[in-house]
Amino acid sequence: MNGLYTNQLLGSSLMLTRRLSGLGAGGRTWFVSSISRSFTRSSIMAKSKFEYVRSFETDDTCLRNCYIVVRLDGRNFHRFSEQHAFTKPNDDRALGLMTRSARSVMEELEDIVIAYGQSDEFSFVFKRSSTWFKRRASKLMTHVASQFSSSYVFYWKEFFGEQPLLCPPSFDGRVVLYPSNRNLRDYLCWRQADCHINNLYNTVFWALVQKGGLTTAQADDRLKGTLASDKNEILFSEFDINYNNESAVHRKGTSLVWEKKDETVTKHMKLPNAEEKEVRVTRSRRRVEALHCDLIGEQFWEEHPDILEEEETC
Repeated sequence: MNGLYTNQLLGSSLMLTRRLSGLGAGGRTWFVSSISRSFTRSSIMAKSKFEYVRSFETDDTCLRNCYIVVRLDGRNFHRFSEQHAFTKPNDDRALGLMTRSARSVMEELEDIVIAYGQSDEFSFVFKRSSTWFKRRASKLMTHVASQFSSSYVFYWKEFFGEQPLLCPPSFDGRVVLYPSNRNLRDYLCWRQADCHINNLYNTVFWALVQKGGLTTAQADDRLKGTLASDKNEILFSEFDINYNNESAVHRKGTSLVWEKKDETVTKHMKLPNAEEKEVRVTRSRRRVEALHCDLIGEQFWEEHPDILEEEETC
């Protein structure tokens, strides 16, 4: 059976070759063009037969006139930090790497007007009028997450030197929409308040363990039911630590914003007599700057009016 099929195929190929050789150049072109059109029509029909599966896709277009916030959180980072011996309560190498990865995301997606991060999380705010990826939530979230994760690996050595990366980091993401400037500001204030609460607790906790000689269980038990004022008192009275003097990056987190910076470069210009002349040119460029400042008050927003878009009025 296989031999018979092979002979038939060879016979058909031979007949096609003879038919083509008997045609002129124009005839061969017409014949090949006809075959191509027939094949294309068949391909389109075959493709259209299966295209119904697209109807199962859900519409995840983000509502218009809303700020799009993509928030990333480190997955299993408690274990990750232990595996890589992060300094407690804060590892400046790890925080610097998080900021560098977030900067990479902002430089890739210029519709992000501000990013805020603390500990193992970062939030990215797309401007209200953004049309990136047709405002599809899945596209925005996956692009931010993949760019951030790959940057974390790419820049690891820049912050940790020869310390090896023992396992791949991963970050989960979510998309939340905020319709008003007030909503967005409250979201960022909420994340910064969370930074303060967590950092104050961790600062006291690790002071009790590292300087006070308590076990982690004893330190946790000591801090149960305490208020912020109690924690500040423990730090000051027992360890001579004024929490307000702790690093701003630990207390307030990191805000990434676009700033216009003037830079001067030297250009070589050719003169009519074929000589070259050095000319210094000053130009303004947008760069991502890291700030460790208060977001709850008015000063930051007054100094960065471009972050918020004007509210639409009826």
